[in-house]
Amino acid sequence: MVAKLGIPGLTPHNLRHSHATSLLLNNVHPKVVQERLGHSSIDVTINIYSHVAPSLQQEAASITDIPARS
Repeated sequence: MVAKLGIPGLTPHNLRHSHATSLLLNNVHPKVVQERLGHSSIDVTINIYSHVAPSLQQEAASITDIPARS
């Protein structure tokens, strides 16, 4: 299917990662993401997707009007 679509590097792992990242960036609670991915704990999900955290911190800061910590 991937060859037919002509999208190099598209793997089930990449799709899974993109899905989880998209959910987190769209304010889906990490617990829901953890359950969808089947991770054993929310800690696993948070550790794997910590790269999404800076943008979530910025959003939280803009909502509360309190600057994000660096």
